[in-house]
Amino acid sequence: MNHQINIGFETEVADENSVRELIRTCAERVLASEQVDFDAEIDVTVVDADAIREMNAEYRNKDAVTDVLSFPMYEFLNGEPQEELEAEPDSGCVMLGDMILCYTRACEQAEQFGHSPARECGYLTTHSVLHLLGYDHERNDEDTRLMRSKEEDNLAFLGLTRD
Repeated sequence: MNHQINIGFETEVADENSVRELIRTCAERVLASEQVDFDAEIDVTVVDADAIREMNAEYRNKDAVTDVLSFPMYEFLNGEPQEELEAEPDSGCVMLGDMILCYTRACEQAEQFGHSPARECGYLTTHSVLHLLGYDHERNDEDTRLMRSKEEDNLAFLGLTRD
């Protein structure tokens, strides 16, 4: 598959290339583990706390800094499309949606949880891509367990374990 993970930075990040590669690797891993058998595209924007707070307020009516936001283009349910998917004419890919990742919040959480920023960014990327594919940890307990299991399996595969 020819997946496109487009990553843009709207905030300064110490090692932008490493963060870009980490996000790309994690997103591609989830798409592979979910056996996405079409060319998929995801747009990722790395932002600061102010930007994600504004978006969280605007789109979720929550005036607070959050770590990641996911904006799916299609309705999926636990990895299965619930509507017909259409490839973009220019890229030939199906646009799965947008991910907005707050790098400063990810670093803060990494420190709080006692693991590396790479592990936290990897987790947030994995979490967001699963949301784009219709997994939802807020739907019910069974779906929460399923999503958490998929997150941990993907992170373990990539060696992004809790330190």
